[in-house]
Amino acid sequence: MSTAQPAALSYRSAVEADVPALVALVESAYRGDASRAGWTTEADLLDGQRTDAQGVGEIVRDADSLLLVVERAGELVACCHTAHRGDHVYFGMFAVRPGLQGAGLGKEILAEAERRARETWDAKEMRMTVVNVREELIAYYVRRGYRRTGELSPFPYGDERFGVPLRDDLAFETLVKEL
Repeated sequence: MSTAQPAALSYRSAVEADVPALVALVESAYRGDASRAGWTTEADLLDGQRTDAQGVGEIVRDADSLLLVVERAGELVACCHTAHRGDHVYFGMFAVRPGLQGAGLGKEILAEAERRARETWDAKEMRMTVVNVREELIAYYVRRGYRRTGELSPFPYGDERFGVPLRDDLAFETLVKEL
């Protein structure tokens, strides 16, 4: 029986050449049948796409953003986006390959994103928005020190770049963590 530890995670900034693989990763983590292998699926809430190459490419080119590529042994396993927004850093586009979810990678990657937000932008606060009916996902972030604000913003119904809603009660709730 082998007791070898999995290879360590490595982090780097995304480049244009990463865009197709990042779009595929994000889609696999949130939409369609492939996403059901993990616990972050939105397949029962939203159909259609989660992101596209144009949107991911814009993030890669944005000087106030960092799209972090997470690899293990040279293989893409996760990504996340941080964006400097004045008095805080926004966190989003967090995706871990569905078959690897639930093994602690997310917690490690989130901590790295928070560290980089403090070091890169001297951020004092991280904010994110989560679909309000995703109670399990919200609870995950609360366990990691994020606070529910009760602040809701409308879901972009009618804009298929964000998906095709399967329910009419979706909104985004803002979560905040002091860094």
